Amino acid sequence: MSLFNIFDIAGSGMSAQSLRLNTTASNLANVDSVSSSIDETYRARHPVFATVLNDAYSKQGMQVGGVEVRGLVESTASIRKEYMPSHPLADTEGYVYHSNVDPIIEMANMMSASRSYQNNVEIANTSKQLLLRTLQLGQ
Repeated sequence: MSLFNIFDIAGSGMSAQSLRLNTTASNLANVDSVSSSIDETYRARHPVFATVLNDAYSKQGMQVGGVEVRGLVESTASIRKEYMPSHPLADTEGYVYHSNVDPIIEMANMMSASRSYQNNVEIANTSKQLLLRTLQLGQ
Protein backbone atom coordinates (compact mmCIF):
# COMPACT_ATOMS: atom_id res chain seq x y z
CA MET A 1 0.00 0.00 0.00
CA SER A 2 1.31 3.41 -0.94
CA LEU A 3 1.64 6.06 1.73
CA PHE A 4 -0.51 8.32 -0.46
CA ASN A 5 -3.47 5.98 0.02
CA ILE A 6 -3.26 6.55 3.76
CA PHE A 7 -4.25 10.18 3.21
CA ASP A 8 -7.42 9.07 1.42
CA ILE A 9 -8.30 6.63 4.19
CA ALA A 10 -7.61 9.12 6.99
CA GLY A 11 -9.51 11.82 5.06
CA SER A 12 -12.59 9.64 4.73
CA GLY A 13 -12.39 8.88 8.45
CA MET A 14 -12.14 12.59 9.31
CA SER A 15 -15.09 13.37 7.05
CA ALA A 16 -17.20 10.65 8.68
CA GLN A 17 -16.34 11.78 12.21
CA SER A 18 -17.05 15.38 11.28
CA LEU A 19 -20.55 14.35 10.19
CA ARG A 20 -20.92 12.42 13.44
CA LEU A 21 -19.94 15.52 15.43
CA ASN A 22 -22.41 17.68 13.50
CA THR A 23 -25.20 15.16 14.06
CA THR A 24 -24.41 15.00 17.77
CA ALA A 25 -24.45 18.80 17.98
CA SER A 26 -27.86 18.84 16.32
CA ASN A 27 -29.14 16.25 18.78
CA LEU A 28 -27.81 18.21 21.76
CA ALA A 29 -29.35 21.42 20.42
CA ASN A 30 -32.76 19.73 20.40
CA VAL A 31 -32.51 17.95 23.77
CA ASP A 32 -35.13 20.22 25.37
CA SER A 33 -37.40 20.70 22.37
CA VAL A 34 -41.10 19.96 22.74
CA SER A 35 -43.98 19.71 20.31
CA SER A 36 -47.73 19.30 20.29
CA SER A 37 -47.80 15.99 18.41
CA ILE A 38 -45.80 12.79 18.53
CA ASP A 39 -45.22 12.96 14.76
CA GLU A 40 -43.59 16.41 14.94
CA THR A 41 -41.34 15.60 17.89
CA TYR A 42 -37.60 15.69 17.24
CA ARG A 43 -35.97 12.27 17.33
CA ALA A 44 -32.25 11.71 17.87
CA ARG A 45 -30.34 10.93 14.68
CA HIS A 46 -27.22 8.83 14.30
CA PRO A 47 -25.02 8.27 11.23
CA VAL A 48 -24.47 4.80 9.79
CA PHE A 49 -20.94 4.06 8.58
CA ALA A 50 -19.67 1.30 6.33
CA THR A 51 -16.21 0.12 5.36
CA VAL A 52 -15.33 0.63 1.71
CA LEU A 53 -12.71 -1.53 0.03
CA ASN A 54 -11.28 -0.67 -3.36
CA ASP A 55 -11.00 -3.82 -5.48
CA ALA A 56 -8.45 -2.25 -7.83
CA TYR A 57 -5.65 -3.25 -5.48
CA SER A 58 -6.98 -6.73 -4.65
CA LYS A 59 -5.12 -8.24 -7.65
CA GLN A 60 -1.86 -7.26 -5.97
CA GLY A 61 -2.96 -8.72 -2.65
CA MET A 62 -3.65 -5.29 -1.14
CA GLN A 63 -6.94 -3.66 -0.38
CA VAL A 64 -7.36 0.05 0.07
CA GLY A 65 -10.47 1.40 1.68
CA GLY A 66 -12.01 4.03 3.82
CA VAL A 67 -15.25 4.94 5.50
CA GLU A 68 -18.51 5.70 3.77
CA VAL A 69 -21.56 7.32 5.33
CA ARG A 70 -24.58 5.24 4.38
CA GLY A 71 -27.13 7.60 5.91
CA LEU A 72 -28.76 8.82 9.08
CA VAL A 73 -31.16 6.77 11.16
CA GLU A 74 -33.59 8.06 13.76
CA SER A 75 -33.55 6.67 17.26
CA THR A 76 -36.34 4.29 18.17
CA ALA A 77 -36.29 5.29 21.84
CA SER A 78 -39.65 6.28 23.21
CA ILE A 79 -40.88 9.87 23.20
CA ARG A 80 -41.70 11.26 26.64
CA LYS A 81 -45.23 12.57 27.04
CA GLU A 82 -45.91 15.14 29.78
CA TYR A 83 -49.18 16.65 30.97
CA MET A 84 -48.82 20.44 30.81
CA PRO A 85 -52.19 22.00 29.91
CA SER A 86 -50.87 25.56 30.36
CA HIS A 87 -48.02 25.10 27.85
CA PRO A 88 -48.63 26.95 24.55
CA LEU A 89 -47.71 23.81 22.54
CA ALA A 90 -49.99 21.47 24.49
CA ASP A 91 -52.34 19.35 22.40
CA THR A 92 -56.11 19.22 22.93
CA GLU A 93 -55.65 16.79 25.84
CA GLY A 94 -53.02 19.03 27.50
CA TYR A 95 -49.93 16.96 26.65
CA VAL A 96 -46.59 18.05 25.21
CA TYR A 97 -44.07 15.62 23.73
CA HIS A 98 -40.35 15.79 24.54
CA SER A 99 -37.55 14.65 22.22
CA ASN A 100 -35.94 11.28 22.83
CA VAL A 101 -32.39 12.71 22.92
CA ASP A 102 -30.34 11.38 25.83
CA PRO A 103 -27.69 14.01 26.63
CA ILE A 104 -25.39 11.48 28.35
CA ILE A 105 -25.29 9.24 25.28
CA GLU A 106 -24.77 12.25 23.04
CA MET A 107 -21.86 13.51 25.14
CA ALA A 108 -20.26 10.05 24.97
CA ASN A 109 -20.77 10.06 21.17
CA MET A 110 -19.22 13.52 20.96
CA MET A 111 -16.14 12.45 22.92
CA SER A 112 -15.75 9.29 20.84
CA ALA A 113 -16.12 11.16 17.53
CA SER A 114 -13.65 13.81 18.66
CA ARG A 115 -11.07 11.18 19.63
CA SER A 116 -11.56 9.30 16.36
CA TYR A 117 -11.12 12.53 14.41
CA GLN A 118 -7.91 13.29 16.34
CA ASN A 119 -6.60 9.78 15.61
CA ASN A 120 -7.16 10.26 11.88
CA VAL A 121 -5.36 13.62 12.00
CA GLU A 122 -2.45 11.95 13.77
CA ILE A 123 -2.33 9.23 11.10
CA ALA A 124 -2.19 11.87 8.36
CA ASN A 125 0.54 13.83 10.17
CA THR A 126 2.66 10.72 10.79
CA SER A 127 2.33 9.69 7.12
CA LYS A 128 3.38 13.16 6.03
CA GLN A 129 6.46 12.99 8.27
CA LEU A 130 7.37 9.56 6.88
CA LEU A 131 7.09 10.83 3.31
CA LEU A 132 9.25 13.86 4.09
CA ARG A 133 11.89 11.70 5.77
CA THR A 134 11.87 9.37 2.77
CA LEU A 135 12.55 12.32 0.47
CA GLN A 136 15.42 13.43 2.73
CA LEU A 137 17.18 10.07 2.40
CA GLY A 138 18.73 11.08 -0.93
CA GLN A 139 20.30 14.27 0.42
